[in-house]
Amino acid sequence: MTSSSPSRRSALAFAAAVTAGTVTALTPLAQAAAETRSGSGGTRPTVVLVHGAWADAAGWSTAVGHLQEAGYPVIAPAVPLRGLSSDAAYLAKLLEVTPGPLVLVGHSYGGAVITQAAAGNDRVQALVYVAAFIPDAGESAAALAAKFPGSHLSDDPAAPIPTALQPVPYDGGIDLYLKAAKFRDVFLSNRLSTQRAAVLAATQRPASTIALGEPTQAAAWKTVPSYALVARADRTIPPAAERFMAQRAGAHTVEADAPHAVHLTHPETVVRLIRRAVKETS
Repeated sequence: MTSSSPSRRSALAFAAAVTAGTVTALTPLAQAAAETRSGSGGTRPTVVLVHGAWADAAGWSTAVGHLQEAGYPVIAPAVPLRGLSSDAAYLAKLLEVTPGPLVLVGHSYGGAVITQAAAGNDRVQALVYVAAFIPDAGESAAALAAKFPGSHLSDDPAAPIPTALQPVPYDGGIDLYLKAAKFRDVFLSNRLSTQRAAVLAATQRPASTIALGEPTQAAAWKTVPSYALVARADRTIPPAAERFMAQRAGAHTVEADAPHAVHLTHPETVVRLIRRAVKETS
């Protein structure tokens, strides 16, 4: 039998130690947040920005810049978008190695992810929902999006998959892309240029049908102070649905004349709400 190389044995040993919980290390994201916190005197929570479907962490870039300039430690992780349970578990593990108090911010489907990932974590001091799903236990993002009229995701209520979405099968599931021809209308309410919309459509991250259809298992907003930004021009999640969810959660709510991608068109509004959440819950 051929023995493995020392480097491979070391890698396998390290992986086993991490799995067993005997090694705790900061991820590069968490390390960057820790360094920022140290520079600000350790008095501020880490702001965790969680993207949703048809976007990625780069969508938070302007908000990240504003928060970092103000001295806030920030991380914006990439969400797998493969299933609510697995996505929430992924985020929960990242939170475990991110020291200090936390404020979680979710956009769109990211709202469902933070709702479940924060459950039972007493270091989460606030949840901020940005044109986002705020599900109760047993509810899915897809069901909540269909609860009220106003979404442009489909022009055929009977269609098994919304007509604005392009299904792409993969081994184990189906990814859903927002069609390029629909992207500017549905995601941006035609508020950004055609050229900018085309770039965002080309670089979007798809979500699986499992992610959008899987029921939420726990609702952290029942015990954690919540804040919500309702996008009045949203054509993805109906504004009426956003108001319903925010009111049910008892969230401190503001509204903006903005599309679903409010973090792209109105980043300053998003940052003001985040800073308010930090101030009022610290």
